[in-house]
Amino acid sequence: MKLFAGCFASIIITVVLTAQNAGEEQAVREVVQKYMDARDRQDGVELEKLFTADADQLVSSGEWRRGRGEVLKGTLASSQNAGGKRTITVESVRFLAPGVALADGRYELSGLAGGTSRKMWTTLIVTRSSDGWRIAAIRNMLPAAPAPTK
Repeated sequence: MKLFAGCFASIIITVVLTAQNAGEEQAVREVVQKYMDARDRQDGVELEKLFTADADQLVSSGEWRRGRGEVLKGTLASSQNAGGKRTITVESVRFLAPGVALADGRYELSGLAGGTSRKMWTTLIVTRSSDGWRIAAIRNMLPAAPAPTK
């Protein structure tokens, strides 16, 4: 009977933790979507709320923006200068520790001059505080051509 009770308790704990992670995963995905929405609107006030004070961003050009102020300034300038429509399709969310998540996704910038687009990859580190989930870091990568085979 004790074995049965132990197994049952393990199943209940697994179900509860899975449901909690599903809710946490959705919250992380929502922060990424709020980031994209605020960026589309060029809404600096809403963008600022989404980042931690020490947030940083490494963009595909190699520019490294350090601190929330620099991230906001660079993000708004980039959106204004490049134009186009940005989308991030989050493909996975992995929890590294309680309150720390890694969100990976495809990042596309379409509708650029000449009808071109850029297909990239992005990784966001998102942390949970008393204010909810916030973006602590963004890494945008432009995939390189495959290495030649021998």
